[in-house]
Amino acid sequence: MGAKIKPNIIFIFIDDQGYYDLGCYGAAEVKTPRIDAMAKAGTRFTDYYAAAPICSPSRAGLLTGCYPRRVGNHIWVHRADSRSGIHTDELTIAELLKAGGYATACIGKWHLGFQKPFLPRNQGFDHYFGLLHNLDPVEIVYFEDKGGVPLMRNDKVVKRPADPAELTKLYTDEAI
Repeated sequence: MGAKIKPNIIFIFIDDQGYYDLGCYGAAEVKTPRIDAMAKAGTRFTDYYAAAPICSPSRAGLLTGCYPRRVGNHIWVHRADSRSGIHTDELTIAELLKAGGYATACIGKWHLGFQKPFLPRNQGFDHYFGLLHNLDPVEIVYFEDKGGVPLMRNDKVVKRPADPAELTKLYTDEAI
């Protein structure tokens, strides 16, 4: 008997997207053929209730399976000078997957804490590529004297300032 092959697991977490915004769930206006193909070949979930109506606490809920307030995401959105993030004693799905032998990566906006203990690589991800912050005008002003919001690969700045027009392609290339 051969070793059992573990399935690949891909979570796609997108801000401000509705259930019927993908072809695999009935969208006709916007074409999403690659996501539709992934959904057809894999497992498609039909019920998910967001832990909050905004990005940071929703991400915390998805990563930990807990109410955001319980795990240190008691504010709606972490600003660049925030000193909070997912409590370091909380298990994330990335940590559980690593314990199960998976390699883990997070690509895209993090927005779950900016101090070292809260960064993606300290929350179970082997690899990170993206923005720790968002490109909200408040963040852009905060980083203005620092050269702009940084695009990160693991713990290194790849580009500063991050160009919003390039992010989708850069994230896609990094994921592939």
